[in-house]
Amino acid sequence: MGSASDEPHAKKITDNLDNLSITWEQHVASAHKQPLEVLKILTDNKEAESLVYITIAGRSNALSGFVGANSEFPTIACPPFTDKTDMLVNIHSTLQMPSNTPVLTILDPKNCAIAISRIFKV
Repeated sequence: MGSASDEPHAKKITDNLDNLSITWEQHVASAHKQPLEVLKILTDNKEAESLVYITIAGRSNALSGFVGANSEFPTIACPPFTDKTDMLVNIHSTLQMPSNTPVLTILDPKNCAIAISRIFKV
């Protein structure tokens, strides 16, 4: 998560991951404000056998691009939004990734968890 304020949105995803018996870890680190912390998380997980990053960040959503560009693992952005206007801002930010920065975007938290279960074939 880019911010602790994203926790309610994260819980919608993690509750579904729990229902699917998928192990998860949660971190809060902003790519804008704490890039070294984000890099540390990526480095610490570099040797994992299988991993999918779910990034939860709104507005400019640097987190998803930062993770997607600096990790060999799949990155799924599931941006939070409060209304349709906020959703449009977050979607456009999330979809506009630079080249060589593969980030998948899923808006529905439950679908995000289901996609991960399919990636892991759980």
